[in-house]
Amino acid sequence: MKNKLKSQLFDSDFLKKLEQLVITSKITLVDGAAGNRKSRAKGSSVEFSDYREYSIGDDFKRIDWNAYGRFEKLFIKLFMEEREAPVHIFLDNSKSMDWGEPNKGIASRRLAAALSYISLSSYDRVSLVCLNNTVDKYKPDLRGKNSFTQILNLLENLEYSGTTDIFNTIAKFNLKSGKGISIVISDLFTKGNLLDMINYLQFKKQEIYICHVLAPQEVEPENGMSLRLIDIESGEFRDVTSSPDLIKSYKKVYKRFITNIEEICKKRGVNYIFMESSLPVERMVRKVVSSV
Repeated sequence: MKNKLKSQLFDSDFLKKLEQLVITSKITLVDGAAGNRKSRAKGSSVEFSDYREYSIGDDFKRIDWNAYGRFEKLFIKLFMEEREAPVHIFLDNSKSMDWGEPNKGIASRRLAAALSYISLSSYDRVSLVCLNNTVDKYKPDLRGKNSFTQILNLLENLEYSGTTDIFNTIAKFNLKSGKGISIVISDLFTKGNLLDMINYLQFKKQEIYICHVLAPQEVEPENGMSLRLIDIESGEFRDVTSSPDLIKSYKKVYKRFITNIEEICKKRGVNYIFMESSLPVERMVRKVVSSV
């Protein structure tokens, strides 16, 4: 089972796609400091750290013309303070995520891995937080692509447990880093108040991305489909067979659920990205980076 799960998550094709995504992905961090990001922050450190290829919008004064003479490509000098921005990835691993075809949990872990790899390749400092009604697994302050194996090992062996209370869990999380990026990956079937989480993360000067992952069956349930309806407050459940009337009622509740999240995120300047678990990981990532 472990080998099967590993191949579903991180096979060689997936790892090859990550390298391509690093080249094409750009996430803008306004007023922050980051190695591979556009920013209004000016580097004042004189300690040279690395190079990266020139991107449209970069300062021409930072081009290394000697490197251009050798490689016939434009490169920008990076300094130590520009190398990293703190990126927190909050991944929901409550029981509700282990469902659907394709499975929401597998899709979410692949997305978390891809965003981690892109951030590490961009010289950012990555922390992965797996949580439900409490913080379950935590890998803090990872740097460099060599640390990506720690992300893979955690995600390959991640189990789903606990009730869903990620809004409160994140709102109580001890976020010590300064200005940065926080990415929340969840089906959002959770107790608590979305605004509590947003208020806390924005107080901590985070650019927030909410990646809302649902299975196709949750978006468009089929007539005659067997369903288990779970009360997230009490944990009680009821097995039912969907009918046209039940599906009609479900779609009303579903639309209200999505609309409420969209309106809150829009009002508070939060990047909200909806995606189905059937979406290939490279398209998931592009939805995230294009939301800026």
